Amino acid sequence: MPAFTRAAAPGGISLGFSLYGMKTLPLDEALKTCAEIGYSNVEIALNAGYPTEPKVFTPEARKAAVQQLAALKLDAPCLMVNISLTVDEKTHAQALQTIRDAAQVARDLNAANPPIIETVLGGKPATWEEQKAGMVEHLQSWAETAEKEKTTIAIKAHVGSAVNSPERLLWLLEKVKSPAIQVAYDYSHFELQGIDMEESMKLLLPRTKFIHVKDSVGEPGKFQFLLPGEGRTDYVKYFTALKKHGYQGPVVVEVSGQVFNKPGYEPVAAAKKCYSALAGALAKVG
Repeated sequence: MPAFTRAAAPGGISLGFSLYGMKTLPLDEALKTCAEIGYSNVEIALNAGYPTEPKVFTPEARKAAVQQLAALKLDAPCLMVNISLTVDEKTHAQALQTIRDAAQVARDLNAANPPIIETVLGGKPATWEEQKAGMVEHLQSWAETAEKEKTTIAIKAHVGSAVNSPERLLWLLEKVKSPAIQVAYDYSHFELQGIDMEESMKLLLPRTKFIHVKDSVGEPGKFQFLLPGEGRTDYVKYFTALKKHGYQGPVVVEVSGQVFNKPGYEPVAAAKKCYSALAGALAKVG
């Protein structure tokens, strides 16, 4: 077993990589790659078409993943799912089953400390006013299901979704007062809208249980997500602000589909590039 060098900043911040950006790799290869690069955490993607989609991620494969994670000294703090609050009742019922299936995967991976579940919320920014009441109703059902399953769902604002700002996200949390519903923070969506980094952290980090990180260029109507280090974000400033606001936990690279669906995308090279950019900045935070 190689001697891994784990990057961590004062205050307990660690780096991770979402396997959302490694769809083409077998799970064992993806985990080994992330550990060898130096990541401390991985997010496991349960989306359709992934080797860890619940219907194909067998009990035997889950046991093997648990053993490999332990051997590699990797944590899996979060599971990515793709569900929406802005759907009809049939699709909403399917989303509740997705939550139950994800919660079972979480228990199978770590019964003592199950990974949380992370998702965006759907819709479009312009439809917020007409859809927000229905979103509250559906989110309440998510919360009730999560509470029964003894899991936590971290919900994320997205520049292209109905919930695109800290204020809208907090409004939902206030309407659905449940400890099972928390925040997944991703500054890239706020940067595109000109929302101040410090202000977004001040508002959201008290409820944040999980962080995604990536870069971006453009504006809300026309944008491109990038790998960390390829855009405008100052990561020394970013990690300094996280420390200032008391965040402790994983900061996990999310490679956007805008990136990994491009011809020539190489997941291992991308993971290495992201780690280099983030670990270098993290090392400067004293």
